[in-house]
Amino acid sequence: MKRPSTFLYTVLSFGFAFLYVPIFVVMVYSFNDSRLATVWGGFSTRWYTALLKNQQILDAALLSLEIAVVSATLATLLGTLAGLALNRMGRYRGRTVFTGMIAAPLVMPEVITGLSLLLLFVSLKELIGWPDSRGANTITIAHITFSMAYVAVIVQSRLAAMDQSLEEAAMDLGGRPFAVARDITLPLIAPAMIAGWLLAFTLSLDDLVIASFTSGAGASTLPMVIFSKVKLGITPEVNALATIIIAIVTVGVLIAGWIVLRQRQHGSNRPEAGAPGD
Repeated sequence: MKRPSTFLYTVLSFGFAFLYVPIFVVMVYSFNDSRLATVWGGFSTRWYTALLKNQQILDAALLSLEIAVVSATLATLLGTLAGLALNRMGRYRGRTVFTGMIAAPLVMPEVITGLSLLLLFVSLKELIGWPDSRGANTITIAHITFSMAYVAVIVQSRLAAMDQSLEEAAMDLGGRPFAVARDITLPLIAPAMIAGWLLAFTLSLDDLVIASFTSGAGASTLPMVIFSKVKLGITPEVNALATIIIAIVTVGVLIAGWIVLRQRQHGSNRPEAGAPGD
């Protein structure tokens, strides 16, 4: 194989610098003693202390985490069922429409999705009196609506690549459909379900546009609070919050990488069938 050229290294270096240098600058300025976010005034952790005392940000972060956990869990459940229906139920009446409904949230602009959900909640309130007001519940329903489509696509892809002979062999040995699904299918698609849950959690935690349409008074998520503060100018507290989020994500990625590495090492050290000494 040919060695990469100097031009390729230059392009890659520029690309990584374009992505990560601004993040590094935000982390550095989170330790800035100055009240001005872009003027260095010395090293200090005062803004982390101020962040922990900012009840508005703490309440918004807790609300965002609660919504993300609930919406990701329900979206994973519904998305897994949708993926099973798309992959294992063959052709049935309405399959094309159902497939289109699953794919629509993936390509629909968030503004259109948020506006349509807002009109839906307003119409429901006029027809049946629910919801009484927009808040955490309406945001959670909205996040479930669009994130379950991502889970369905991931699970469907996993099912399409999975060897169905294992399930067929289990049924040939007398396994009932529920037992086969519990003991064979679910363990095999568990990695896809976990990946779907993590993606749904991230999408919910990161969402701003749809949450802005479906939220109400007293129900501001963390992205909404950050956006409202940034419009008035970047403050050192926002830099501190961004640094904490970056640190949490970095730790999570390192832990996931360590787990994957351990699994690979464990698999490579496992003796092969028929090897001497078995």
